[in-house]
Amino acid sequence: MTQPIKTGLIGLGEVAQLMHLPLLADDQRFAISAITDVSPSLVDYVARRYGVGTRHADADALIADPELDAVFILTPDHLHAELLEKAIRAGKHVFIEKPACLTADQLRPILQIPQRAGQIVFVGYMRRFSRPFLELKKRLPPLGDIRHVRIRDIIREAPFFVSQTRNVFRPGDVPAELIAQGRSRTQAMLRLVMGEDCPADTLRAYQVLTGLSSHSFSLMRDLLGTPRGCSYALHHGGETVVAIFDYGHFSALYEAVIDDVARFDAGIEVLTQRQQFKLNYDTPYIRNLPTRLEIISSSDTDTATQIIGPVYEDPFRIELDAFYDSVSTGKPNRTTLADSLQDLELFGEVARHF
Repeated sequence: MTQPIKTGLIGLGEVAQLMHLPLLADDQRFAISAITDVSPSLVDYVARRYGVGTRHADADALIADPELDAVFILTPDHLHAELLEKAIRAGKHVFIEKPACLTADQLRPILQIPQRAGQIVFVGYMRRFSRPFLELKKRLPPLGDIRHVRIRDIIREAPFFVSQTRNVFRPGDVPAELIAQGRSRTQAMLRLVMGEDCPADTLRAYQVLTGLSSHSFSLMRDLLGTPRGCSYALHHGGETVVAIFDYGHFSALYEAVIDDVARFDAGIEVLTQRQQFKLNYDTPYIRNLPTRLEIISSSDTDTATQIIGPVYEDPFRIELDAFYDSVSTGKPNRTTLADSLQDLELFGEVARHF
C-alpha cells in the first residue's frame, strides 16, 4: 500500500466540518496530519475529534511544515489569494475551495508563479464531478442543435438545513476585531471590481456570484464552453440575480434567488428542437441527497422520458478522488486555476451590467 497523502487544513469552519474532514478521515489514501484556525477552541475540538497530532499556530507555519504533502485552503474568501500564493511557492499540492480568489486581478499574477514539476492546484467545483453531470456531458447533442439553456440556483442558505441534520462546532473565541477586519478587507477587494461608490446591495450581488453562482458558471463552461459574453444582467436587493449569456445561436439564462423558502432548486436545463435535458442538484449540506438527469425526447407522434439516477454518491467524494488521482498518478486536473480565472472574468463582466 502506498503512503497516504499527508494533508494540512487551513480553516476549520462549516465546510471543513461538514464535508472535507469527514471525507478525509474516511479515506485511507489521506492522513489529516496538521490543522490551523484563528479559533484555538476550534483547533482543539477538531484535533480531539479527528486525532490530529500537529496543531499549527497560524497558516504560515502550516504551509511551511516540511512533513505535509498537500494543503487544503478552506478559509473565508478574502484570505484565498495570499494563502494560495504562499502554498504554491512552498511547493505543496493545493486544494482550494471556490472561488480561488475574489477577483480576476488577484488571480492573474498567481498564475505566473512557477510551479514545481507535478504540483497540483485544484479548485473545488464539486458539481462538475457528479455522475449525472458527467452523463449529461456524454449525451449532450452538438452545440448547433441547442436552442436554449436555463441555469438556476433558487435556494435557502445552509443554516436551515445544517441545524436540523448535523452538529457544527461554532467557536466563541474569535476576536471581534478580527471578524471586523475580515469584513473590511472583503469590502475593499470587492470595491476594486465594483467601484468605490458601489451600493452595498450591489456588492452583495457580486458576492453571490463568487459564492453560489460560481458552481453554475463553472458547470455551464464545462458543458457548453465559454460564452461570447454577458448580454444582460441585473440584480434586486443583492440576492436576486439574473444574467443572460451569449452563445451565438442560443442564450443561456441564469437565475439566482436566495430566500427563506425551505428548498434547494439548483440545476441546468438544455433544450433542443426535440429534446429536453434536465439536471438537478439538492443542497450539499445534507450528505448523499440524490442527483438525477431527466431526458425527454419527442418525435412527431411519441414522447419518452429517461431518468439517469437517482445517484446518491457524494460529489465531494468524487471530487476528492479526482484530486487524489491528479496528485498520485498525474491524471489531468479539470479544475485548474486557469480554468477558474474564466469564472472570475465572467463575474466581472456580469457585474458591469449591474
